Amino acid sequence: MKKITIAIDGHSSCGKSTMAKDLAREIGYVYVDTGAMYRCVTLFALRNGLFAADGSIDEAGLRSRMNNIRISFKFNPEAGRPDTYLNGELVERDIRTMEVSNHVSPIATLGFVREAMVAQQQEMGRGGGVVMDGRDIGTVVFPNAELKIFVTASAEVRAQRRYDELKAKGMDADYADILKNVQERDYIDSHREVSPLRQADDALLLDNSNMTIPEQKQWLMQQYERTIAKLHA
Repeated sequence: MKKITIAIDGHSSCGKSTMAKDLAREIGYVYVDTGAMYRCVTLFALRNGLFAADGSIDEAGLRSRMNNIRISFKFNPEAGRPDTYLNGELVERDIRTMEVSNHVSPIATLGFVREAMVAQQQEMGRGGGVVMDGRDIGTVVFPNAELKIFVTASAEVRAQRRYDELKAKGMDADYADILKNVQERDYIDSHREVSPLRQADDALLLDNSNMTIPEQKQWLMQQYERTIAKLHA
């Protein structure tokens, strides 16, 4: 059976990663969390003093160090999902903090960062058999993906999910701060010059504001099975 490329795009904190991870595990595909890759670059920039006090980025400094940023994913059998590594260091928890969340969108707007990440993503997904989620997978990274999904939910629902996720991990969280972050990221992601967030013309829209995780999983599996059936008809 031919292995396809599945692109899942959408707004921040709408459950893309959970959906993509679950689907990849169910069908035996490789999962690539592209959002985690931009978070790794952001963590690298924070650790190396590449943000000024006003939040501006030392673009020249970051550009000169892009070759020093190596991102990889290793499956964690205990958690049942891949963990993210930055230059060989496990950073799955570090990249999920609010500090990284508050700095990642400006990093992701930089053309040279996106160029470097897209090249890594295309290499990871060459040959199919991959589920990849992000902001521009179906429009830029894999415009010829056989199955494209665009996921959204209301900002309030997404903020509550993010709040619950952080609290469940024992991390500090403030709903108002998270909602503000979600709304700001939506604006930045949709208005950036390089690869803005938008629904591909041939992507299927999923608004999961009022859906349970099992309902989302069932819907996504149905779209996968339908796509495979068409290819083999």
